[in-house]
Amino acid sequence: MRSGPVLISAAVMALGATLKEHPYRHLIDTLKDGNLKFFNPRKLDDPRYDKLPLSIRVLLEAAIRNCDGFYTKEEDVQNILDWQQQQQRAGVPFSPARILLQDFTGIPAMVDLAAMRDAVAKHGVDPDLVNPKCPTDLIVDHSLQIDYSKCAIQNAPNPGGGDSPNPSQPPSRSAAARPPSRGGSQCGGQRGSCSKAACSDPPTSSGRPASVQQIENTPLLCPFHLQPVSEVETALKNQEMELQRNKERLHFFKWCSRAFKNVNVVPPDVGTVHQVNLEYLSRVVQVSDDLIYPDSVVGTDSHTTMINGLGILGWGVGGIECEAVMLGQPASLTLPQVVGCKLVGCINPLATSIDIVLGITKHLRQAGISGKFVEFFGPGVSQLSAPDRTTIANMCPEYNATISFFPVDHVTLEHFKKTNFTEKKLELLESYMKAVNLFRSYEESSEEPQFSEVIEINLSAMVPHVSGPKRPQDRVAVSSMKEDFQSCLNEKVGFKGFHVSKEKQDTRVPFLHCGQEYQLVHGSVVIAAVISCTNNCNPSVMLTAGLLAKKAVEAGLVVKPYIRTSLAPGSGMVTHYLNASGVLPYFNQLGFEVIGYGCATCVGNTAPLPEAVVDAIKKGDLVACGVLSGNRHFEGRLCDCVRANYLASPPLVVAYAIAGTVGIDFEKEPLGSTSEGKEVYLRDIWPSREEVQQTEEDTIISSIFKDLRRRMEKGNTFWNKIECPDSRLFPWDHKSTYIRSPPFFSKLGKEIPAPQSIENAHALLFLGDKVTTDHISPAGSIARVSAAAKYLQSKRLTPREFNSYGARRGNDAVMTRGTFASIKLHNRFIGKTGPKTLHIPSGQTLDVFEAADRYQRDGTPLIILAGKDYGSGNSRDWVAKGPYLLGVRAVIAESFEKLHRKQLVGMGIMPLQFLSGQNADTLELSGKERFSIALPESLSPGQQLAVKVRARAPPPVSKSVPCSPR
Repeated sequence: MRSGPVLISAAVMALGATLKEHPYRHLIDTLKDGNLKFFNPRKLDDPRYDKLPLSIRVLLEAAIRNCDGFYTKEEDVQNILDWQQQQQRAGVPFSPARILLQDFTGIPAMVDLAAMRDAVAKHGVDPDLVNPKCPTDLIVDHSLQIDYSKCAIQNAPNPGGGDSPNPSQPPSRSAAARPPSRGGSQCGGQRGSCSKAACSDPPTSSGRPASVQQIENTPLLCPFHLQPVSEVETALKNQEMELQRNKERLHFFKWCSRAFKNVNVVPPDVGTVHQVNLEYLSRVVQVSDDLIYPDSVVGTDSHTTMINGLGILGWGVGGIECEAVMLGQPASLTLPQVVGCKLVGCINPLATSIDIVLGITKHLRQAGISGKFVEFFGPGVSQLSAPDRTTIANMCPEYNATISFFPVDHVTLEHFKKTNFTEKKLELLESYMKAVNLFRSYEESSEEPQFSEVIEINLSAMVPHVSGPKRPQDRVAVSSMKEDFQSCLNEKVGFKGFHVSKEKQDTRVPFLHCGQEYQLVHGSVVIAAVISCTNNCNPSVMLTAGLLAKKAVEAGLVVKPYIRTSLAPGSGMVTHYLNASGVLPYFNQLGFEVIGYGCATCVGNTAPLPEAVVDAIKKGDLVACGVLSGNRHFEGRLCDCVRANYLASPPLVVAYAIAGTVGIDFEKEPLGSTSEGKEVYLRDIWPSREEVQQTEEDTIISSIFKDLRRRMEKGNTFWNKIECPDSRLFPWDHKSTYIRSPPFFSKLGKEIPAPQSIENAHALLFLGDKVTTDHISPAGSIARVSAAAKYLQSKRLTPREFNSYGARRGNDAVMTRGTFASIKLHNRFIGKTGPKTLHIPSGQTLDVFEAADRYQRDGTPLIILAGKDYGSGNSRDWVAKGPYLLGVRAVIAESFEKLHRKQLVGMGIMPLQFLSGQNADTLELSGKERFSIALPESLSPGQQLAVKVRARAPPPVSKSVPCSPR
């Protein structure tokens, strides 16, 4: 349990309030053990409480406990209690028990706090006053990039400098000690020729290895885990590159862990933020100063919602709002509608968690539950394991729900028993949850609360699906995949189509790779990634993939060596149980080697494809494919030249990698043949649900979690060696290209300036529908011809040292130049994709940053015109900070993603929405007009404003466009 002072709220603590002064002190009860106290909403003796959805009961308890008369008032408590009447009407505060950050979105927040300390210190105020009030965990998990893959180590960049390792140095392990190659080739396809002898070894007649070397014969991989894993050089060298590349950021994180109270930094290479949250940080209940209350969390990562699968309320917020919560201000939300999702029926034996996830995603998307809570109930819930539930909860941003909540039941308790909770802790958890009526029995229909609406889903109807090729909501049954992909080739360019002419659909492009000839066609798989998003931390799904890999290897099936395969576990715990179950060497045999722990391929940090593959794709203008076990796949996110990307369960990722194409009918077409010539179909190697469950039961034991906690708390050698000053103010290095003091607080004063009207603004961009956060502020690699690259080159950095936008979010100069730098951005001003825009006064086409810089030098404010769903996608604060620093003061769109809307407001950018039925086209706006927005002294959401629009061309015509702030 987390120690430290009880968090009633920052305001209560500042006023010196005690429990004796609390307005709801009469609700304080004592748990049956006699030692712990809690606020018991049932003592309100209000029949409405037991009719509330359990997720709303958690909000109510938090409001009662944090009621201070300032941030949280008794009126808020009454509004939540009256949820049936107040939903979608009343705004309420929410003070979470803790905050969760990952390094990409966490570093800007911590840099801001460090800069705040400087600003208040200049005014003679104690800088220690700038300190998180809410306990904050920061997990460094987004810095991993795949520089090394299998035998490409010999040809990859040297982290210590130079283009390659010293050729005079012998390899750390002999070729004989390596696991057998896949089909006679260990080459992972790193650019350059491969000189390893293993790549020229001919395969056996069937492609089957003589034996599969057991992992126990290899040295340790991860300093956090006793069990070794696969290709040790690969992950160690990736880790070495990660630490070398990010040493400035890690130095800053180490300083934060010492300088700020209530900040816990989890070092790199431990695991992904959502998995560490599940395995290590989650508690269901928190105990502080003899007060017990529900665990809850807000975070800056879209995967924060995963924790709802364990009955812990949590969701993602923007980095700007998260900073406010860190400093003691509650998160705000409108009381949501709660959709009850009733699960019935029995799960299909071939259905995996991702099939259930995508099935539920489709149902909920069709139901229209944007901005609502989803709470699961019904007898079908009991069939879902805790990892199944967290997988489903993790996908809720994709169907636009705020959360997908699974109340605590006996399955939850069993999960925490496996994660090494003592019997005493489990008894405490169960006793408290039952005392406040937050414990569910899904088989008991009499316990069902009242919901805003109910959706029933039959689990027996869920069959294996994939999702794509461009959007997660476009589900395709695996049985229809071949036909659907052919349809995508035929259709016009759009969410599904690629518009490939009939005569070019049979294009075949031969190429050489490691001395052997291969060929690519439309639908060829070139990226297959079992990555750390969504479901690869689900034991049953990962074990299904591992057992399938084992059976595939035993049948003599191989994966073509030019396919960029990777396995990025959510944490070392995943590696541990894959190794303990004996399936890890089979993953490795097929090329799915552990490349490290963290977000890699899923955020665009994949190793480059072999040049020969890229050249073949470009030569044939092929629609090449990526298959990954993630939860989003926006076009161009994985690799610029891979146009079709499909989300699939880990076992299907392995299956499509073996097939080498998405254009296969698994029912009718074999994956390959045995040495005896017998055809092998997917059904022949797909493990049964019983086999998977038995393996899971035998290998997922509490000792794994206990070992993880011990090693996480101990740290690793690399992290422990980092030295940082013991100072209250951060010593900024003006030479640093990773960490800079941002300009947001340079003019900080004691008075809050009044909002200013916008006069004669130009439109920086004229955008269409569904502009995502990836379009606004990319997270992937920095293109060599971009404005950010030019800045880094001016600092004498080479392209190899650029790293990614995500890694450089602590540098405002890079991030401002990276705003709207996506190659997929479609700007109507120039009629094609790319990070360009029209500088209206000169008529020149410029980089977005260069155009904005010219406008700022001329003193011209800027706006952005957009269509529907502006700002959709995962949250990151630079999607608001970047436009602000470009000089944008308003965005006028048909609709906004609600989280992004909050971020814009937090940065002082006004989100204005066209009136219903209107848009830039219906209002005949060219975007080249001048825009003026007069702001009244008082402004409220929904209030209608008039935007004055003045045309440039003579005669100058002015008109008024009605909009409303959102």
